[in-house]
Amino acid sequence: MNVVEIKIEGDKAVVKNPEMLKGRGQTVPYDPRFPNTNQTRNCYQNYLDFFRCQKVKGEDYEPCSWYKFAYNELCPPGWTAKWDEQRENGVFPGRI
Repeated sequence: MNVVEIKIEGDKAVVKNPEMLKGRGQTVPYDPRFPNTNQTRNCYQNYLDFFRCQKVKGEDYEPCSWYKFAYNELCPPGWTAKWDEQRENGVFPGRI
């Protein structure tokens, strides 16, 4: 199958085959949790989910890379740089 599959687990969307996204030049697929045009919350949620995934599963857990792909596609680079700096300084407002 040549389609990216997403499975909803609780309140999270999980890509069942993230390898389909590599090298295809695709953007993040539709996420029903964020139906509006403004994707700010989607950006932030994927940023949080990436670091939560790494915290729970470890930094070498490959499926976590989906969240990194998603937030890199959705978030302006200035936001992620600011959030990275806040995490390093221990003042990031989100729960990771």
